[in-house]
Amino acid sequence: MSTRSPDSPPLPEQGFAPRAPSVASHDVSARSEPLPTSGAKGAPLPLLAVAVLGVLVLAGISLLIGVSHVSWEALLAPAENQRAVQVLVISRVPRTLALVLAGMSLAVAGLIMQMLARNRFVEPFTAGTAESASLGLLAVTLLAPGLPILARTAVAACFAMAGTALFLFILRRIPLRSALVVPVVGLVLGAIFDAATTFFAYRFSLLQSLMAWTTGDFSSVLRGRYELLWGAFVLTVIAYVVADRFTVAGMGEAFTTNLGLSHPRILALGLAIVAMVTAVVVATVGMIPFIGLVVPNVVSLIVGDNARRSIPWVAVLGAGFVLLCDIVGRVVRQPYEIPVGTVAGVVGSLLFLHLLLRRDDRVG
Repeated sequence: MSTRSPDSPPLPEQGFAPRAPSVASHDVSARSEPLPTSGAKGAPLPLLAVAVLGVLVLAGISLLIGVSHVSWEALLAPAENQRAVQVLVISRVPRTLALVLAGMSLAVAGLIMQMLARNRFVEPFTAGTAESASLGLLAVTLLAPGLPILARTAVAACFAMAGTALFLFILRRIPLRSALVVPVVGLVLGAIFDAATTFFAYRFSLLQSLMAWTTGDFSSVLRGRYELLWGAFVLTVIAYVVADRFTVAGMGEAFTTNLGLSHPRILALGLAIVAMVTAVVVATVGMIPFIGLVVPNVVSLIVGDNARRSIPWVAVLGAGFVLLCDIVGRVVRQPYEIPVGTVAGVVGSLLFLHLLLRRDDRVG
């Protein structure tokens, strides 16, 4: 039985391919989409500072929301309100940090995947990456249950990398008449992985553990149980350092080779970052869908398709999106919580449908 946070609610009673803005595309595929621009609309730095300030405000609100009463007045007199300080240090601060780290890393992973697949409609949760990571966690639970969490995550990352590589391999082998076919292929592949995972979980009575991996829930996040997410933050920093290479790789293999860069190496690096980020998040808090799909598409409308310029925006808005979903999930039905993955799934699916239906040159 998993350990619940002291701030958790009581149990209820029974009963992409980046596109140049001036190019219109009608016959698109994952291999022949227009090239990314170097950043069409340069959003001013003060606007990014405003976005960061908004995320800080959401983080401050997150610290004060929960079953246990925590207020700034109580925190200013810690000697008289020791429980409030304990709840803040043990539960609220770790939870807020986990929300920020998960949102940042998943959003940046989605941006990288869109550049590698050259399609706007892919992310770790529409390409089978998250489902294959869940399959890896189930496999290590069945075959080596005594492994530490770091080793489990490494195994899940290997499965996630293999699933993502299979997705890209399939895209290269089938005719793609529309950019919309790409996410369909990913969803079908993810459904196959999910079916296999569910079958074996049911066969060995591990459906409850499977639910922990497939539902993004931060209610059990405590100090000492989220620190693995800092590894995802390090991977996000690495992605920013090599962002220019991902921008070039998004222009196609021939263009990358002409510049003297190794397209397979960039592809392998991108796959490794996406797989490890997905595995860390799934192993720590479960799946949170649509962040890597919605946030990069919104950012591309603000700052263009240059990865170095986009990644800070993607990270900030990804963190803000997850914080907002968590706040909504904790407020709508107090004192109970709606998991972040559920709220993000509802909001993200609506935005995803909007992106699919709109006829804009930038999103296909």
